[in-house]
Amino acid sequence: MTPIRATGRAALRLLRGLGAVALFTRRGLFRLRPFYPRAFAAQLIQIGWLSLPVVALTALFTGAALALQIHSGGARFQASDVVPAIVAIGMVRELGPVLGGLMVAARVASSIAAEIGTMRVTEQIDALVTLSTDPMRWLVTPRLWAAVLTVPFLVGIGDIIGIMGGWLIGTNSLGFNSTAYLSNSWAYLESWDVVSGLIKGAVFGLVVAVSGCWFGMRSGRGAEGVGRATKSAVVAAAVGILAANFVLTGMFFE
Repeated sequence: MTPIRATGRAALRLLRGLGAVALFTRRGLFRLRPFYPRAFAAQLIQIGWLSLPVVALTALFTGAALALQIHSGGARFQASDVVPAIVAIGMVRELGPVLGGLMVAARVASSIAAEIGTMRVTEQIDALVTLSTDPMRWLVTPRLWAAVLTVPFLVGIGDIIGIMGGWLIGTNSLGFNSTAYLSNSWAYLESWDVVSGLIKGAVFGLVVAVSGCWFGMRSGRGAEGVGRATKSAVVAAAVGILAANFVLTGMFFE
């Protein structure tokens, strides 16, 4: 019976953890009064604007590499003309949201966890409680809403740049006509392809912010505890994005 007990304990521990994270997310999203606009604006810049360069570069090289790969594979079946359509659909539906979310996770989840973890270690969070300031409203809520609102914009910009990366390679290296490439890219895209990618971006932003805040608020003491919290936040955000992408893809395109 020992393996069965161990499995049961692990399952119960996992369910308790998921429930605690769900309650934490609900508290962070809906504790809006009092609202701190300056803290929210600072997080918009930190999460959105400062993440734009890495998301843009990732999308550019991904679109270019995708065009090369599709052209190489399609040439085996005399189907290389589908490069514009597949690059556009692949970027908008999957690669744009997922890779953009992972880049934001690498940059933002670690930053949030390290910042809040350091505040926990240096007892700044205890000082907020002493000053009658709710740490959830001051630290968590602005980060969650900033991530939910800005990551879809990053995904949208990344989609455009990724398609343009494929266009650059297609017109300069693969022999496509510029006007025909862009018209084919647009012709095969549907509005739901774009909307579903933006919805994924909002969900991925929430996953990233929740991971950083959750592990930051539960950081252990000392530099080792902060480092462990940062590592756990990035890993949880990356795995959460991939799992959420699988679930959302099944819901949207079943």
